[in-house]
Amino acid sequence: MNAISDIPVVLLVGGQGTRLRSVLPSTPKPLASVGDKSFLELLVRQLRYQGIRRLVMSTGYLADQIEKEFGNGDSWDVAIEYSKELHPLGTAGAVKLARPYLRGVPEFLVLNGDSFLEINFHRLIRFHRGHGGLVSMAALQVENAGRFGTLQMDAEGRVVGFLEKTGREASGIVNAGVYVFDHTVLDQIPEGPASLERDVFPRMLNHGVYALEQHGMFIDIGTPEDYARAQKLCDRLYETALQKREGLGVETE
Repeated sequence: MNAISDIPVVLLVGGQGTRLRSVLPSTPKPLASVGDKSFLELLVRQLRYQGIRRLVMSTGYLADQIEKEFGNGDSWDVAIEYSKELHPLGTAGAVKLARPYLRGVPEFLVLNGDSFLEINFHRLIRFHRGHGGLVSMAALQVENAGRFGTLQMDAEGRVVGFLEKTGREASGIVNAGVYVFDHTVLDQIPEGPASLERDVFPRMLNHGVYALEQHGMFIDIGTPEDYARAQKLCDRLYETALQKREGLGVETE
C-alpha cells in the first residue's frame, strides 16, 4: 500500500468563476489574492505542510495564468503537472481527464480549488482505507446549508443520500469539497462533461461513499461576499493551513 506522502492530489482549478467576475474580471478564481498570496498558494502550502507533494492541477479557464504562476512547483518544493481541459468538463469530467497522471496509484485526493478546509489529510486517507469504500469525503456541519446541498449519513459514516440545494437558511451536514477516490472511480465517470456532485456520487452510493465530519475552519470564495470574508480572515487562514498536526512535520521554505 502506498505511503500517504506518495498519494497524488488533483486540484480542480478550471472553473470560470462567473459569480466573482465583478471583482476578478480577468483572473482565474484560484489566483484570487488573499493577503499577499493567491488562494491557490494557500492550498498548495497546506498540502506541502502535510507532506503531500505530488500535485495535478486540473486547469481550464485562463489556464496559462495558473501555469505561469506555479510552473513545475519547485518554488514550493512540490511537483506539479497540468491536466488542461479545452472546453468545460465539470468537476467529474476534469477528474477523468486527469487519468493519465494517476496511473499506478490505488487512490488519490481531489480538492476543490476555490475552498479551504481545516483538515488532516492523513486522517481522511486512513478513514478511507479503513472503510473500504470507493469514495470518502470530508463533511462539515454548517448553519446555512441551503446553498450547498446536504448529506444524509448513517451511524457508520456511510452516505445514504444527497439533498439538493434549497436556498433556505437551515443547518445541515454538507460536502466540504475534499475527497479520497479509489482509482476505480475513474471507470464510473461518464465521458464528456459531468458533475461529481450531481452525476457521479448519487449513483455510487451502493458501492460505498463515506463521509468523515470535520470541525475546523471552512471557507469558499465562490461569491464576492465570501471572497471579502476571506480577506478579513487572511492571517487566520494561513495560520490554520500551517498548523502542526499529529504526525506531521513543519514546512521547509
